[in-house]
Amino acid sequence: MTADRDGEDGVAIRAVDLRKVYGTKDAQVEALRGISIEVAAGERVALLGKSGSGKSTLLNLLGGLDRPSSGELRVGGRDLHQLSGWEMARFRSLTVGIIFQSFNLIASRSAAENVELPMVFTGRSPRDRIAVARKALEAVGLGARLKHRPDQLSGGESQRVAIARALVNRPRVVLADEPTGNLDSQTAQHIMALILDHVREHAATLILVTHDEDLAATCTDRVIRLVDGRITTVDI
Repeated sequence: MTADRDGEDGVAIRAVDLRKVYGTKDAQVEALRGISIEVAAGERVALLGKSGSGKSTLLNLLGGLDRPSSGELRVGGRDLHQLSGWEMARFRSLTVGIIFQSFNLIASRSAAENVELPMVFTGRSPRDRIAVARKALEAVGLGARLKHRPDQLSGGESQRVAIARALVNRPRVVLADEPTGNLDSQTAQHIMALILDHVREHAATLILVTHDEDLAATCTDRVIRLVDGRITTVDI
């Protein structure tokens, strides 16, 4: 891996004393209290913790969906603090692929149109975007659902559309926030297999937020546990 592609010295993610505070001065909530982590390119890491532990907040910062209150954060070789709004949007489209538990599909758009969205910043022509979206959906077994809207899809199908959208630009960092939390066990296994296949094929880095100890143990190389916005243990 080159430094340009994955960051300095093969490090995909580096956070130093990362803090996130919500609210006003009189009513503040410290969601993250000095998080420092380093994740190698191609590594698979699970973030475990109860609700309110800060794991989803950390994932949002890694994905450029929010900005830290203080601290340093580099993802894929980019200093996120230095990025403009447009540069951050491009970063989210090209560097990271985010898979949400709630799918976050646009209800008024078809499966193919949802998958096309991350390609807007790539400069691809509309015809090319349609072809790539079709191929991405075929790869997750939804070649016959291209024109279906989210309300016409099952939960498992919606999550597969969300995965196709997140991975369509071949991101080098994959962020998965409870990607199987709303699915039955058989569908959940299939969803995780799709994610892990991409990670292996493209040597991508995976950050998996989960409550599931077994899932973390079987699908990742390392487990980081959070309590009240702090890292408590790291299991290797």
